[in-house]
Amino acid sequence: VQLQASGGGLVQAGGSLRLSCAASGNIFGISDMGWYRQTPGKQRESVARISTEGDTNYADSVKGRFIISRDDTKNTVYLQMNSLQPEDTAVYYCNVQGVTSGPIPFNSWGQGTLVTVSS
Repeated sequence: VQLQASGGGLVQAGGSLRLSCAASGNIFGISDMGWYRQTPGKQRESVARISTEGDTNYADSVKGRFIISRDDTKNTVYLQMNSLQPEDTAVYYCNVQGVTSGPIPFNSWGQGTLVTVSS
């Protein structure tokens, strides 16, 4: 299963960006989907996750500013990022968990998309 992330870029503080991540390949079903981020010298951290039922979980640092959503008809997860701050600058990775037609569980990661927020 491959993930293709897009939507990163350079934005001024206070601005918005929308990240997208589409999963493709031998997918029978998708369970949890999420977004993580990583800066140099730090561990990758969870930003937001969404379950099959639509339950969401956010890092405290992004609550009220970021919104995660999913479109199961397109095997795609989104991250709407509002009121961006310089501390949100990071490489953002999408993560998708599910099963193939095997059925074999998978836990796939996207290639990462850079978000840079200037002050």
